[in-house]
Amino acid sequence: MTPITGAMSGLFTDLYELVMAQLYYERGIVAPAVFELSARSLPDGWGFLLAAGLEQTLERIEALRFEEDELAWLAGLPQFDDAFIERLRGFRFTGEVWAPPEGSAVFPHEPLLQVIAPLPQAQLLETLVINQIGAATLVASKAARAVNAATGAPLLEFGGRRAHGVDAALSAARSAYLAGFAATSSVEAGKRFGIPLVGTMAHSYVLAAEDELSAFRAFAERYPDATLLVDTYDTAQGVERAIAVANELGPSRIAAIRIDSGDLGAETTRARAMLDDAGLPDVRIIVSGGLDEHQIAELVARGAPIDAFAAGTAVVVSQDAPSLDAVYKLVEYDGQPRAKRSPGKPSLPRRKQVWRRSAGEKIVEDRIAPFDAPAPEGWQPLLRRVMADGRRTEESRETLAALRERAVAQLAALPAELRGLRVESALSVVIEESLQL
Repeated sequence: MTPITGAMSGLFTDLYELVMAQLYYERGIVAPAVFELSARSLPDGWGFLLAAGLEQTLERIEALRFEEDELAWLAGLPQFDDAFIERLRGFRFTGEVWAPPEGSAVFPHEPLLQVIAPLPQAQLLETLVINQIGAATLVASKAARAVNAATGAPLLEFGGRRAHGVDAALSAARSAYLAGFAATSSVEAGKRFGIPLVGTMAHSYVLAAEDELSAFRAFAERYPDATLLVDTYDTAQGVERAIAVANELGPSRIAAIRIDSGDLGAETTRARAMLDDAGLPDVRIIVSGGLDEHQIAELVARGAPIDAFAAGTAVVVSQDAPSLDAVYKLVEYDGQPRAKRSPGKPSLPRRKQVWRRSAGEKIVEDRIAPFDAPAPEGWQPLLRRVMADGRRTEESRETLAALRERAVAQLAALPAELRGLRVESALSVVIEESLQL
């Protein structure tokens, strides 16, 4: 896969990370440390998270550098001395990273990422890994909920224009596809990640034409298997004009119609009847317009004759849960456990492994245990080493198609009660007593 960026600027961090790193070096606090990234809780009503964002995170860690112009700029700040600037000049990450494979179902307190490295190195990754893993996992999880709600109907990702920046748009397209979406409208995401592309037309195309009928005719003449947007003026009239073009040019020229507004349940029911009565049962109906998993589930429950859902803004910005309660905490330093005891925000000490027990094809229980504890018989470890000596391992190099297959299998393996949209129960996740505060 083509990296989202080339060299990764070491300045993508918070000021206090650099301030602490300088003091660590000055005081000789540079022994191996273990930091873990995890979610303290799930968004309200959610039953799981789908791990995502690992590949681009590892690419950035490998490429993390301080360029000469960046070092010169840092040297002009009052916090930093020449000795620290010189240390940063040769900065490279040399540690290990462990993580669950992308596409894995994960739950609160389970590490999404585990970093083992000299303390200053591990500290400097905090901003980057929360940003990359947190956002990608949130969007993948939101997209997976939409996939569950659609009950088999394809989902199309249309959200790039309202994502929070270019990098976020590309990451969201990748996360949505990993979670089971069928295609994206983002041409760059298609090129970078090999995601199938899909596109229809905008209302501006119809508005720019002499009339709706001539707009449809020209589009279908130019593009085989056309999808016509029928709600620019009046949806029923738009469907009639799509039918007229199909009759004129041949039904094979029109693959689908798209409806973007109004009561989508009622409009699609009427459109389906019109298409069927015209002898066009193979023309599909696609809907769009700010859809999320709740609206998709409602349309499915109403029996609306929808063949595919195009979801954009609500998924790529995770509109109802716009941030993940992700934290990056020091859990060991120099072989000794460390834990935060702040009221309401405690952390679990010690490096961990997550063990998963399944029965048949279903996930039954997870157990969070000390990393060096004996493996429970019949359970499978979730965390695996994806970086060693600052370089990615073979275990981290999977195709997006393989990650997508894993995600589909993991969603199917979740207990049914966790796949709903308003989950009240939770998977049994046992935290071993030796990890408790």
